[in-house]
Amino acid sequence: MSKHLSQKELESYLWGAAQLLRGLVDASDYKQYIFPLLFFKRLSDVWDEDYNTALADSKDEGYATATANDRFEIPKRAHWNDVRTAPKDVGRALLNAFQAIETANPQRLNGVFGNANWTDKGQTPDATLKNLIEHFSKHTLSLANVPEDELGNGYEYLIKQFADDSGHTAQEFYTNRTLVHLMAQMLEPKSGETIYDPTAGTGGMLISCLAEVKRRGGDTRTIGLYGQELITITAAIARMNLVLHGVSDFHIAAGNTLHSPAFVEGDRLRTFDVVLANPPYSIKKWNRSAWESDPWSRNFLGTPPQGRADYAFFQHILRSMDPKTGRCAILFPHGVLFRNEEAEMRRNLIESDLVECVLGLGPGLFYNSPMEACVVICRSKKRKAIKGKILFIDAVAEVARERAQSFLRTEHQDRILAAYQAFEDDPGFAAVVSVEDVLAKDGTLSIPQYVKKPKPKVAPGDETTLAEAWAAFDEDGRGFWTQMDGLVDMLDGVVAEEANDA
Repeated sequence: MSKHLSQKELESYLWGAAQLLRGLVDASDYKQYIFPLLFFKRLSDVWDEDYNTALADSKDEGYATATANDRFEIPKRAHWNDVRTAPKDVGRALLNAFQAIETANPQRLNGVFGNANWTDKGQTPDATLKNLIEHFSKHTLSLANVPEDELGNGYEYLIKQFADDSGHTAQEFYTNRTLVHLMAQMLEPKSGETIYDPTAGTGGMLISCLAEVKRRGGDTRTIGLYGQELITITAAIARMNLVLHGVSDFHIAAGNTLHSPAFVEGDRLRTFDVVLANPPYSIKKWNRSAWESDPWSRNFLGTPPQGRADYAFFQHILRSMDPKTGRCAILFPHGVLFRNEEAEMRRNLIESDLVECVLGLGPGLFYNSPMEACVVICRSKKRKAIKGKILFIDAVAEVARERAQSFLRTEHQDRILAAYQAFEDDPGFAAVVSVEDVLAKDGTLSIPQYVKKPKPKVAPGDETTLAEAWAAFDEDGRGFWTQMDGLVDMLDGVVAEEANDA
C-alpha cells in the first residue's frame, strides 16, 4: 500500500483503470470517469499524508485537520474512504463528494471534477464503480509514494493513451509533447511572468513552460498560468493536470475564446508575457459577422473567411501579448503561410513587423494527421538588431518516426533552437529575410521561397547528373507540395462543410 511506484508501475496502474470501462463506455469518454477518480484519490491521499504528519508532530487532531485543510479542504463524508464504504448508489456518493470538495475549495477546484453522469446505472452500474474504486485503492497516491512530477508524467501518459484510443477526437486532446517542449524553449519563459494558452486543451503547453522555467533554475512559484478551453470536461482535466503537477497559481476558464474571451480588462483583452497555442485549425462554424465589429479590437489585421478561423485565433493571440515583453509561438498547418484568401491579413501582419520567425517542421507532428506543421513566433518588441527582419527555418527533415509516431529528438530540438537563437543565414536550413523582400513576394511566408536547398557540387563536364535533377525537383517540388497541402486542407474543409449541411 505504501511503496514508491516506478513510472512503469504507475502507468500500468492508471491504464488498468481504463480497461475496466471497456465495453461499457466509449473510449472517447474514458477521461470523464478516470481523471476525476484519479484526482479524488490523489486529493484524499495527500490530505491523509498532511494530516498524519501534523498529528505525529503535534498529537493534536484539531491542529492536524487544520494543517491538512491548508492545502485542500476535504469536508466530512467527502473523503475517498467514505465513498469506498458506500454499500449502494456509489455514483451518487461520488457525485456528492465531488460537489462538497468543489464547494469547500471554490477558488482552485470549482468545476474541476467535470460533469459526467455518475448516477446513470445503465452505463456505470454500482459494480463497475466499485471495481474502479477498488482498483484505485490498491496504491496510496501520496506525495512520498508518487511525487508531483512523476504523477504528472503518468497523467500525460494517460492523456496520450486516451488520444490513441479515441482516434478522431485526439487532435483536440493531445499536442505532440516534443514539439511543445521546443516551443517553450524558444520563448524562454521566466520567473515572475504570466503565461497564457487560449486553446488550452489539457494544459500541456502551460505545464511545459513551467517545466522550462524549472529547468533553467527559475522560481516557478512566481509564475501565473492562464488558459481557456472550449470543451468543459477538457478544461476540468486541465485544472486537474495543473494541480497534479503542483501548480497553485492558475486560472483555467471554460468557454469559446473567439466569442467570449475569459481574460479581459474593460474593453481590452488582458495581456500576457508568453502565449503558446495550437488552435483548432480551419474552423468553419464561427461568428464571422461579430468579428467585423469585435468589441476587443481583435480584427486589426482584417476579417478571416468564414471557412477558416485561423487568423481570428492568430489576431486574438497577438492582441493578448504584453506590449513590451509579449512573445508567442503558434502551431499551425502550413496553409496559413500562403493561402490566397488570407493574403491581405498576412501582408498587414508582415508590415506590422511582429513576425520574428517562421519555422517549418516535418509531417506527422499533428496528431493522426500527415500534414506538415509550422510554428510562427511573434514579438511585440523585437530587439534592435532584428527589427524589419524575419528568420525562416526549414526543419522539415528534423523529425524522427518510430512506432507510427513522429517526434523531435533532442538533437533536432537543439539544432532548431541554435538556429533560432543565432538568427543568421545557414544555407539550406535558415535564412534571414527583410520585411521588404517578403512583401515584394506578395507577402507569402512559404518557407521554400526563402530557404533554398544548396545545389550539389558537380565535377567538370557533368552538366546534368541525377543528383542535380533531384536537387532541382526537391527545390521546386517542395514549394509545389506545400501549396498542395493547403489545397487538400481547403478541399477537406469543403467536403466536411457539405457533410455537415447534409
